[in-house]
Amino acid sequence: MSNLAENMTEDTEFVFLKLFTTGSGSVYSFATFLAFLGPLAGITLGFDAVTSERSQGTLNRLASQPIYRDSILNAKFLAGTAVIFLLVFVLGGYISGVGLIRLGIPPSFEEVLRVLVFLLLAGVYLSVWMALAVILSVVCRHAATAALICISVWLFLSLFMSLVASGIANAVYPLDGFAGLMNVESNYNLTLALNRISPYYLFSEAASTILNPNVRSIGVVTASQASGAVASSLPLEQSLLLIWPHLVVMIALALLGFAAAYVVFMRQELRA
Repeated sequence: MSNLAENMTEDTEFVFLKLFTTGSGSVYSFATFLAFLGPLAGITLGFDAVTSERSQGTLNRLASQPIYRDSILNAKFLAGTAVIFLLVFVLGGYISGVGLIRLGIPPSFEEVLRVLVFLLLAGVYLSVWMALAVILSVVCRHAATAALICISVWLFLSLFMSLVASGIANAVYPLDGFAGLMNVESNYNLTLALNRISPYYLFSEAASTILNPNVRSIGVVTASQASGAVASSLPLEQSLLLIWPHLVVMIALALLGFAAAYVVFMRQELRA
């Protein structure tokens, strides 16, 4: 809140959105917190969804009940997704309520819509990690194995993917010497494309765009494209046009993970 007060003296526009993007030296901003540590919630809800039933011997009893076999996995996935969205929206409402009490400045209608879109993005993002955890829970025989694989993938995509992307881009399009001047744009585009493989980068890029109306583009903007542009904030509709590919990709990843877990689970043999 102290850092937010300092930012308000410099920029008084869209103050309510700064509740979700302002941090301090020791505390993450809310958006960064969800981007980096939020996947642990999805992993926790999914890594033992099936392995715990199998290890306790209750999966056979559950499958012997007069219900369809696919209802087991559907219930696991839908229950986890419901908990994720409930958690995200409760946290967002809590941050909004505390900020409203401390600031005393009510949000505009556009700020409320932007916060809701951001929370929707966060729920989809965490569902992607839960889908990964569920499919590993179906494939792996032990919950510890599924958890270790999920955590390894999370750490790699969140911390090391940018290093790998930069290394590959520098190897393909070197930036040394005179030829490097010609490779700057190609190097950046390849780095950006490789980084967007990570759901962490997709969510961070989309969240920064929707919570900061001053972000006018994603990617490279040439001087000819920037010439004549009026420096102003984007309306919500234009910001949504920038991030809709990110949202579509994350929804597709969640559905793909669930579909893969569904196919593997339906083909597995349940033994007593």
